[in-house]
This record gives sequence, structure tokens and C-alpha cells, in this order.
Amino acid sequence: MLKRLIALLVLCCTPAFAEDEQVVLGLSQDRVAITATFDGSEILIFGAVKRETPIPSGPPLEVIVAVAGPSSPVIVRRKERKVGIWVNTDSVLVDSAPSFYAVATSGPLDDILTDTEDLRYRISIERAIRSVGAAMHIRGAQDFADAVVRIREDENLYSIRENTVAVDEQTLFRTSIAMPADLTEGDYAARIFLTRDGEVISQYETIIDVRKVGLERFLYNMSRQQPVWYGLMSLVIAIAAGWGASTAFRLLRET
Repeated sequence: MLKRLIALLVLCCTPAFAEDEQVVLGLSQDRVAITATFDGSEILIFGAVKRETPIPSGPPLEVIVAVAGPSSPVIVRRKERKVGIWVNTDSVLVDSAPSFYAVATSGPLDDILTDTEDLRYRISIERAIRSVGAAMHIRGAQDFADAVVRIREDENLYSIRENTVAVDEQTLFRTSIAMPADLTEGDYAARIFLTRDGEVISQYETIIDVRKVGLERFLYNMSRQQPVWYGLMSLVIAIAAGWGASTAFRLLRET
């Protein structure tokens, strides 16, 4: 009976220890407006660590910030040269890949986060992409997920920026996340992790709203909700632009 009571007390106390250090977060902006002149944005993420007890001794506090765009399935195809022609041979459906993913850390990621914690919270780029599996006859199935990472890294959509989170006195932290011009519209999840000795001791999540506004929003909605009218309007605009250009060139030749 005594052992059961002790075990119960340990279980009840465990969450309290896990919450000894909590994130208090701030964002320079929680909404990104995509307009015709939008050429990217930079979001400042800053915060503090709330404590009820003195700073623990031992390994220093580390901070990881991960921002992920909307996820969707991606079909990846492999091309091979056959009889002098490049043809698609195999294809794999990557079940879920974020349209944008950036990780900023206060130290080398491998040093401040264990593989077990990375697997649990899916923080690194490789863990953020979910691929259940491929058909048995497809060789090198992992290469397809790696190809998604490589292509989106080249497009500046995926990045890991180590040693870019400044941590002051194990209490205040700040970093900035650069977001490119070709963002996918939707909710972007910003996750902040506090770690000690590679273990996650606290986490916090908030949402950054990325939306088209103004004329871009009107045209975007029209193209999806009224595609026939959108197509006709595009045709009229193209004809008018062509006629206007032709008239202008003719007037220039006559003068």
C-alpha cells in the first residue's frame, strides 16, 4: 500500500517539475499580408522563460524555434535515361511535407536535442516530413523524401539556422525568421522548445496567419469559386492589352 502511495505521489508531482520553466512569447507580427508587391517578410520572435524557482544548475538552457507552413502530400518522381530519352520510372507519395519550414537554434542542433526528442516532437527537417512508405519494388524509397528537402532548400523554403537564437542569462531569447516571397497561404505554426542536456523541458506553440489581401485575395477567390468568369475576365484583359499595345505601336510609327 505504501509503495502504491509513493508511486501515485511521484506521478502527481511529475507535471509540476516539467512546468518549472515556461515560455512567455512575443512576435513582431502574427499576420503576414501577401500583396502584389510582397517580396518576403522577416518575423522577429522573442520571449522569456518564466520560473517559480531559481535557474537550475547544470547544463545551460537552449532554445529551438521552428516555423512550419501548411502541410500537404507531395508526389515525387524519379527519372531515368532509357534508349536516349529521359522518362519517369518510379513515383512515391510523400504523405505530408510542410510548404515552408525553418528552424533556428541557440546551438548546434545535434548537441542540444537528442534523437529521441527529435523523433517525439518532429523538429528537424527530416522528421518534419512524414513518409509512411513506398511500394516494395521501389528502390531507395528514402531518396524521394530527401529530394523534397533538397529541392525546397534550394528554393529557400527549408532551412536550419544554428546559433541564431540569442539567449541572455538563460531567461531572455530572440531570433528572426526570414520568409520568402513565394509563401503558401495558410496558418503557419511557430513552435518554441526549451531544452536542457538534449531533453525538451517546455514547449509553446502559436499561429502566424499568412493571407492574400486586396486585389490578390479577390482574384484568388474568383479563380477557385468562379473559374468560368475568371477565365473570361483573363481573356478580355489579354485581348484589351494586345489591342492597346498594337494601337500604341501604330501611333508611334505614324508620328
